[in-house]
Amino acid sequence: MIPNEIQITPELVAAHGLKPDEYEKILALIGRTPTITELGIFSAMWNEHCSYKSSKKWLRTLPTTGKRVIQGPGENAGVIDLGDGLACVFKMESHNHPSFIEPYQGAATGVGGILRDVFTMGARPVAALNALRFGDPTHPKTKGLVAGVVAGIGGYGNSFGVPTVGGEVNFHARYNGNILVNAMAVGLARADQIFYSAATGVGMPVVYLGSKTGRDGIHGATMASAEFDDKTEEKRPTVQVGDPFSEKLLLEACLELMASGAVIAIQDMGAAGLTCSAVEMGAKGDLGLTLTLDAVPTREPGMTAYEMMLSESQERMLMVLKPEMEDVARRIFKKWDLDFAVVGETTDTRRFVVMHDGDVKADLPIKELGDEAPVYDRPWTEPKRPAPLAPVPESDDVTEALLALMATPDLASRRWIWEQYDHLILGNTLQRPGGDAAVIALDGILGPTPKGLALTVDVTPRYCEADAYEGGKQAVAEAWRNLTAVGALPLAVTDNLNFGNPEKPEIMGTLVGAIKGLGEACLALNCPIVSGNVSLYNETNGVGILPTPAIGAVGLLEDVNRFATLALKTEGETLIRVGEAKGHLGQTLYLRDVCGREEGAPPPVDLAAERRNGDFVRSLIETGQVSAVHDISDGGLLVALAEMALAGDLGVSLAPPPAGVSPAGYWFGEDQASYVVCAPANTEAALLAAAKAASVPATVVGSVQGREVAIKGGPKIALATLREAHETWLPGYMMK
Repeated sequence: MIPNEIQITPELVAAHGLKPDEYEKILALIGRTPTITELGIFSAMWNEHCSYKSSKKWLRTLPTTGKRVIQGPGENAGVIDLGDGLACVFKMESHNHPSFIEPYQGAATGVGGILRDVFTMGARPVAALNALRFGDPTHPKTKGLVAGVVAGIGGYGNSFGVPTVGGEVNFHARYNGNILVNAMAVGLARADQIFYSAATGVGMPVVYLGSKTGRDGIHGATMASAEFDDKTEEKRPTVQVGDPFSEKLLLEACLELMASGAVIAIQDMGAAGLTCSAVEMGAKGDLGLTLTLDAVPTREPGMTAYEMMLSESQERMLMVLKPEMEDVARRIFKKWDLDFAVVGETTDTRRFVVMHDGDVKADLPIKELGDEAPVYDRPWTEPKRPAPLAPVPESDDVTEALLALMATPDLASRRWIWEQYDHLILGNTLQRPGGDAAVIALDGILGPTPKGLALTVDVTPRYCEADAYEGGKQAVAEAWRNLTAVGALPLAVTDNLNFGNPEKPEIMGTLVGAIKGLGEACLALNCPIVSGNVSLYNETNGVGILPTPAIGAVGLLEDVNRFATLALKTEGETLIRVGEAKGHLGQTLYLRDVCGREEGAPPPVDLAAERRNGDFVRSLIETGQVSAVHDISDGGLLVALAEMALAGDLGVSLAPPPAGVSPAGYWFGEDQASYVVCAPANTEAALLAAAKAASVPATVVGSVQGREVAIKGGPKIALATLREAHETWLPGYMMK
């Protein structure tokens, strides 16, 4: 019997986020009352954020393997093969709850955590992206949250020295009480030098590396697995505090240590801190592990075993090292002015033992801490199908509707945001924020290479709210299109599944539907999911967020000099729509922001058409037949054309819709599997013939001309007027 300093009561169990039946399972598993430290360990390992207990059943249905996949889900990050001995390491994770409570540190440590996930695998981070969702701009908290989150992302990424190259930002009232901050990081490594977290060998030293442990972030993972209420502000102490300069030192020290050959296993101290990292290393290696907490470097006196095991202080790593190289490792970390401490060893007992002040504070079966965590088959209801869309009124002036749309919160320029991020550091960024996908060159990072990466993050939550299955498909298809639009071959994706309370059958139903849609699209488009994160209980006082299954995607450019941009280049060139124009208006921005209606079904996703049309567009880019490419998404055809015109500072002269076709549907329908391509004059006939031969719909819609967006025989609008509306909303909003 281990002596317990604190009486374990039902109230204390509940405060740790454990249900009564889960506590009974703990009692049956260990055969006694847990100590307070053990209760904290179970709380950390069995919460939703770490165990995926509500989603694991469905996550297992996703496609996670492929000829390019080196490492799928289950490690710190996913790894894909880029050829020529190179590998891409990437992942996306949420820091939603902390960012709502303390936006600067919440967002900053979200960036720090995902960067560690990448370099823990032995990769040098080369890019960061983010997907942000905020509440209604008129809500009193929204502006402050935007300012804090953007400053936190920039403050950490800029100081660490990684370019923030892309992302997306949306506003909707359903995020008023629970914003979303999803951070993605991408790194480059040698394909034969990937590092993993499974410990091997008995009697190997377990070493603590990095910054000291403090009391910040205690119960951070548990807090991230609960709903908010009116006392949310009281949870501020559970938010971690980051130091990007220490993380930069930790990166360089870890990569140097990895190159020395001293590392057996490595694990980032992320969610649940020392607890999760130690348990995962031992359990994955089928070993036991003993920790002696007296050796843990702390920055505050008198820390208890409970506090040290649950602290989520940042910039820390746990490693298993080769004993004969311990002195080499110590010298490396001393050189980088970072803490290095042997805090335990591996054993053959399959027990997780925690010692402090000469006493045993925890003695638990290590495999069961993870493997025996509850896995729920939660009841779920099939979401209701949207009612048929009632007739949509036509706009009296299409260009006035365009002007209004380009100035809305969801379509206005994000320049005010991305100019606060250093997107050029490292010198490899070729496509800056504002295009369909970011493009970075890989030359010089690990040696000479002509290759490049295209990166994007995408999801359309309003589609997922109306039809989670189609919305899940569309999230993957949209990411696939954005990579294709710059000429990259999509290789794999990471996901961040943000949903409300899974104990509500209707919410669980949207999660199930979205996962089914994601899986189907990933299979059809040959883009396995190699890593990811699930963030549930995104609710405040019972009001949940829009279902938001964000997708981060990576594509390969064999020759980075042959990528496409959306900017129009030359007057007289021909604009061609690739993809069928069906005029779908359900759940569109035109319907919502011009007509004031959020209704109808989202646009259906034909995955065969996505593959066929996208492969055709990519072939045009590879063979140099087009000078500009842009996918059609939010706002439809006319918004896509306006964005191309603004990017190139060249106008467009457009043919009116065909007779009998709804102008609103033609110009603003958000039909999927569609692109606008720009071809040199007098080459359109050959391009259209090639499209027909490939069974790909293609139609001439206009030409590059002047400094206006003009419809022949109809209205027109000057680019200068359009630019002013597009560029001024966000800075005007933030500066009020």
